[in-house]
Amino acid sequence: MSDPGEVVPAPREVVLVTGISGSGKSVALHALEDAGFFCVDNLPPELLLDFLRLEQGHRDRRIAIAVDVRSASSLPHLLPLLAQLKGEGIVVHTIFLDATTAALVRRYSETRRAHPLADRGALVEAIELERELLADLRDQSTVLDTSQLRPAQLRAWMRELVRAPDSRLTLVFESFAYRHGVPLDADYVFDVRVLSNPHYVPELRALNGRDAPVADYLMAQPDAVEMLERIAAFLRRWLPAFKADQRAYLTVAIGCTGGQHRSVWFAERLAERFGKEAAPLIRHRELDPA
Repeated sequence: MSDPGEVVPAPREVVLVTGISGSGKSVALHALEDAGFFCVDNLPPELLLDFLRLEQGHRDRRIAIAVDVRSASSLPHLLPLLAQLKGEGIVVHTIFLDATTAALVRRYSETRRAHPLADRGALVEAIELERELLADLRDQSTVLDTSQLRPAQLRAWMRELVRAPDSRLTLVFESFAYRHGVPLDADYVFDVRVLSNPHYVPELRALNGRDAPVADYLMAQPDAVEMLERIAAFLRRWLPAFKADQRAYLTVAIGCTGGQHRSVWFAERLAERFGKEAAPLIRHRELDPA
C-alpha cells in the first residue's frame, strides 16, 4: 500500500465514473473505452493512488476509472483522496450517473439482476440507501440523468463530456419534454410552455426547433424573444460567479410539452449566444438519435 502523503504525478487525463447502480455505468465505461480510454471497473478507492502511480509509464494514455457502491466500505476514503489529488494539481473529472427510482426499478425488473445492496432490504430501500451513501460524491460531480436516455444517447453524451475543454466552464443547454420528466442533472430549469406551440401549426408539426420555419415562427413572437433575452441576461449575470467557483459544468434545461419545437429552439439560440463566453454543449433529450 502506498504512503498517503506521497505525491503522485498526474496522468494526462483521468475520468472517474460513478453513480447509482442501474444508471448505465457499464454503457458509459464502454463508450469511454471506444473513445480510447484505458478503463478500470470497480477499483477500490484505497488503490487509486497506487494505480495512478503505476500509470506514469503510460503518460499518453487516457484513464477512466469506475467506482461505485460495490466498494461501500471504502467509499468514505474516496472524497479525501480526491481532495488530496486536487491539492497536488491532479484534475480528476468525476461524472455521476443518476436516474429516477421509477426508471431504476423498471430496469432491474427487465434485467432481473440483483441490486448490490439487495441484502439491506427491498429494491426501493436499497436504491434509497445507495443514494444516501453516494450523496456527498454526487454533490462534487458532474451529474448526468439517464432516466430517459437510450444507450446510444448515453454513449454520445459521454463522448461529448470528455471532449469538453478543461480550461473553462462548459455550459450544457438541454431541451426536454415535461411529460417525460425534468432532468435530474439540471442546475437551472426554464419552462417555455407558456409560449405558442408550433405543434399546432400543421406545416410546422413535423419539423423541430432546429428548422428555419420553426425558428422564424418563434422569432415573430415578441414573448418568445423577450423570454430568450431574459434567460440570457440571467445567465450572463451569474456566469462569472460559476466560473469563480471553478465549476466545470453548468446544465441549463429548457422544457416544453413535447421537447420538439420551443425548447429545442431556445437551447440552440442560447448555445449560440454563449459560445464565446463558455464551452457550449447542446443536448436534445427527445430528439437525439437512438
